[in-house]
Amino acid sequence: MKYLVTGGSGFVGSNYLHYVVNKYPEDQFICVDMLTYAGNFNNIVSLVDKPNFKFYKIDIRNAEAIDTLFAKERPDCVINFAAESHVDNSIKNPNLFSETNILGTMTVMNACRKHGNVRFHQISTDEVYGDLPLDRPDLKFKEDTPIRPSNPYSAAKAGADMQLMAYQRTYGLPITISRCSNNYGAYQFPEKLIPVVVSKALKNEPIPIYGKGENIRDWVHVDDHNNAIDLILHKGKIGEIYNIGGHSEKKNLEVVKTILNILKKDESLISFVDDRPGHDLRYAIDSSKIENELGWSLSHTFEDGIEETVDWYVNHQDWIEDIQSGEYRKAYEKLLKR
Repeated sequence: MKYLVTGGSGFVGSNYLHYVVNKYPEDQFICVDMLTYAGNFNNIVSLVDKPNFKFYKIDIRNAEAIDTLFAKERPDCVINFAAESHVDNSIKNPNLFSETNILGTMTVMNACRKHGNVRFHQISTDEVYGDLPLDRPDLKFKEDTPIRPSNPYSAAKAGADMQLMAYQRTYGLPITISRCSNNYGAYQFPEKLIPVVVSKALKNEPIPIYGKGENIRDWVHVDDHNNAIDLILHKGKIGEIYNIGGHSEKKNLEVVKTILNILKKDESLISFVDDRPGHDLRYAIDSSKIENELGWSLSHTFEDGIEETVDWYVNHQDWIEDIQSGEYRKAYEKLLKR
């Protein structure tokens, strides 16, 4: 099998590639990434010399380049991680998110149709469902929960999901969609909560928390997410949506305090700031479908996983510093000069 992985130098995509390139040496994995600000070639540079791995620097919005790539490589399956994903950035520049997350996804879908109706798996998000009230712990997102996005990022991801379902019904494109809760683990771009907290705490800098820190997220380790994707690709039913959750709902403030406790830092570093516009209150995933139908289960508890994750960032401060200095943007060019 030959897999085309878009957005493979980002957080979840790079972890996925490390997982599958080593697990399936007989399969081929082609990574496509534009290497925008959140794409870090250093995340996957150790895979470059693997015989079953290739990398192409391509913008998924570039229909001609994507068509040429499909004609050359003839992939059997696409896993689409490529997306603009930072909510704050989507509020500032909503057009970019629609261009990449909807139109870019459709560009790849059109190539799939043209080149043999290639299987397409979409990495979506639980944020397409909107949010849940804080005082109703009994409510969780299910696959048939109505889509009700709260911000331009989640609206763009929902738009891509809707197009995928329409392509499946209209054109018979073989698709699956997974919607996962908040991920944590290695290689997460240091604009997201956990790497921000670790980085700032190590420097004894104020740690900004939106509002009162009462917003709740369901946390799942990135390795468990990628194991779920692997199961969907090998056992999932075409046309189906699968929710992936961590059974680990935590208030943002609780997550921050947990990290500070691991690092033995004082909670006085916490600094509450004005809340984000349209900030979702609570995410909670019902992942019983993938558990019952595909046999998926968690291998990480949040307590064990967060300690492992914090330890990774503590021991990879050079990785964060390369990003903060902009040095990471030169990694691909350095490879070309080898």
